[in-house]
Amino acid sequence: MTKLPSVFRRIHLELAREPGHPSGDPHDRYTLIAPLDSAARVDAAVWREHRDACRVVREHQGETVAGLLVREPGGSWRFRYGEGEAEDEERAYRFGDEQLRPGEYVSISREDGTHPYRVTAVAPL
Repeated sequence: MTKLPSVFRRIHLELAREPGHPSGDPHDRYTLIAPLDSAARVDAAVWREHRDACRVVREHQGETVAGLLVREPGGSWRFRYGEGEAEDEERAYRFGDEQLRPGEYVSISREDGTHPYRVTAVAPL
């Protein structure tokens, strides 16, 4: 494996407070490996050069699934698991606009709806 640029980060997201989860859920979480720019947003140019290194791991309901961070035409972001079938994808809502800093929030759309996640940690690789 080639050495990744220093802008790559390990980003942890946990389910934030929502109906049915008044305290959030630290067992419903994502870990991302992605490059961040100086504004803490996913750096699309660096992603393009190292897309195979941009990963996501989802831990939900006792299941762990690994996938890729994928940028779609038009600039939207998805988490793709498996062979890329629609049911194997989750949409990272407005992910390109969100700052991935501890304490910030992002929305992820899954087959059961859109859920808020809080960035709990960001660290260099």
